[in-house]
Amino acid sequence: MASFITVCSSLLLAVLVALSVQIFYFSPIDPLLLDLTPATTTRDNKLQNIIKLGEGAVKEPEDVCVDKEGSLYTATRDGWIKRMRRNGDWENWKYIGGDTLIGVTESKEGGIIVCDANKGLLRVREDGVSVLTSEASDGSQIRFADDAIEDWDGNVYFSIVSTKFNMHNWHLDFLEGRPHGQVFKYTAKTNESALFLDNLAFANGLALSKDQDFLLICETWRYRIVRHWLKGEKKGKTDIFVENLPGAPDNVNLAPDGSFWVGLIKLNSERLEFMYNYKITKHLLASSPRLFNFVSDLKRRATVVNVGTDGKIIRKFDDGDGKVINFVTSALEFEDHLYLGSLTSNFVGKLPLRGA
Repeated sequence: MASFITVCSSLLLAVLVALSVQIFYFSPIDPLLLDLTPATTTRDNKLQNIIKLGEGAVKEPEDVCVDKEGSLYTATRDGWIKRMRRNGDWENWKYIGGDTLIGVTESKEGGIIVCDANKGLLRVREDGVSVLTSEASDGSQIRFADDAIEDWDGNVYFSIVSTKFNMHNWHLDFLEGRPHGQVFKYTAKTNESALFLDNLAFANGLALSKDQDFLLICETWRYRIVRHWLKGEKKGKTDIFVENLPGAPDNVNLAPDGSFWVGLIKLNSERLEFMYNYKITKHLLASSPRLFNFVSDLKRRATVVNVGTDGKIIRKFDDGDGKVINFVTSALEFEDHLYLGSLTSNFVGKLPLRGA
């Protein structure tokens, strides 16, 4: 009996040692511990009143944009750019392929600009698809381009979520907790892309102010949005626009009145928050995407906020239980309606703002 216990103990010790070596020595992350608990908020479930556009025809539409004619565009996980005409008809507009199409934005030259996490920045028009930029001015390849916004001069600012992890391992950037994000600027006159901002925490959605005097950048896992001044006395300076949001900001879009709409996602679970407070548990979660999804609340609710130019929240809408829509990644206001993108839905949400 004693020998059996000794053998079992030795076997258990060997398993623990092997597991420890696997977790720590081969771990893909070098984690930091961060205290970034989001602000608490009440639920109103107003997003349960949305209208579902194109249900079943659009696969996980992460972002949406609208052109001058009022046509709505979105990029889907099956490689299509889908378009909805003003009459409500959807069409498979352009096929690019892959599952790495993310942010979309209107282009002043017609058509739209699309971020492809593998190929870079694409211009999509009626006459076809072209690569706007795929490498920086120093020759390095652009990877994990996430969102873009074009200024009045045709220059394009676009975010790089992480220089270390790719799109399919985005959760590792969150677990590591180090600022690998960037913003690049594509200059139309020279047809070159250069690093514009560095050391950003999961650089995600971008928006220009109404007068284009500042640029907003969502730092997703820091639960905040930073502002970089492009004009005026503060030109070249970066400060915090809004922080301690009630969720992690994904995309941000300018509203007609000069305020901003932000899609918020949930990165942690109140029930299992302790899992993120220790390096050993971060290493454990990094070992399996399925385990990360299991302990997170990513797909259980939806929240959007309207933020004024002073950085204060004006309005908030949510689906607190994710009953109708969840994991909303973008919110765009157009003609008194809010259009919602989501990475877990097969439709684009439409919320009437009058009376909401």
